[in-house]
Amino acid sequence: MTILKKQYYLYIENTNDIDLKKINKRYKFTIIYRNKKANEKLELIRKFRKKCQAKSIKFYLANDEKLAIKIKADGLYVSSFNKKKILRSFKEIIGASHNNKEINLKIWQGCEKIIFSRLFKTNYLNKKTFWGIIKFNLIDNKRELIPLGGINLSNLNKLNSLDSRSAAFLSEVKKKPAKILRRLF
Repeated sequence: MTILKKQYYLYIENTNDIDLKKINKRYKFTIIYRNKKANEKLELIRKFRKKCQAKSIKFYLANDEKLAIKIKADGLYVSSFNKKKILRSFKEIIGASHNNKEINLKIWQGCEKIIFSRLFKTNYLNKKTFWGIIKFNLIDNKRELIPLGGINLSNLNKLNSLDSRSAAFLSEVKKKPAKILRRLF
């Protein structure tokens, strides 16, 4: 069965994490680049950004406004731990949150869309809580909420019952990118 959402957000931590040739749907994918560990060379990020443009894939950079402006990213991604006011240098800012308090903070920061995390149970240490479909659908949406967390091939069909036009993927993109990308329409 396929999943029908308007937009899909794929997290990567390195430009080698995903093969853009496997993405064949234009205008449906957004890549969020958040390199936490090592600094990748600016030129590699620019080349990757140009490849995304050629395939009509939006490219967002996490938490670094200056670098995002430098590489002409489509927008900025603001992590849940980032609490500072964002300059309005971008048309679109996407935020991340885990609870209602963080949703209000992301609205204050100017985020149009908010990636809301842990929809399903995950195997992460010290992260036992998750929202589930019913609680997610009951959240008072002041902005578009995008579910993230625990979404894998076995529970992918449950996304169709969510009150959301989009979905975000993190670990499943690294583990089985070809399988997951084939089921998203």
